[in-house]
Amino acid sequence: MPEVHFYHLERLPLEKALPQLLEKCLQRGWRAVVRASTPERVEALTGQLWDYDRESFLPHGSAQDGEAAAQPIWLTHQAENPNGAQVLFLVDGADLEAAEGYERVCDLFDGSDSGAVAAARDRWRKAKAAGASLKYWQHGEKGWENRASG
Repeated sequence: MPEVHFYHLERLPLEKALPQLLEKCLQRGWRAVVRASTPERVEALTGQLWDYDRESFLPHGSAQDGEAAAQPIWLTHQAENPNGAQVLFLVDGADLEAAEGYERVCDLFDGSDSGAVAAARDRWRKAKAAGASLKYWQHGEKGWENRASG
């Protein structure tokens, strides 16, 4: 079971937090898969990654682009790892399934949505019961702060 990191999005929306975390992955030489809820959400996130910062570039692709093995960041709505990624990002409440082979899973959830918070707590309990090493992050004044481990 990989390490599972929960990111409670309160100060930053997903559209700002996700690119920052993906940049950190690439800086470490890691590849990533971003798993969203639907094909439409995948394409929306793809567009947001193109436009999030005019000074930066996050090399990424999805099934619409093809050539998964050539993409450092792969966006999908399916439980797959076609680019040999070390890190799996779960957004939109995507469930922690098919996480074998990843070193780390990052579960990003909307702190302003009580349903999303409750679902994230449930995913935490399930991951803990499965024996995962857990970390809980909140974005504070100085950036991401580790608030709990399990």
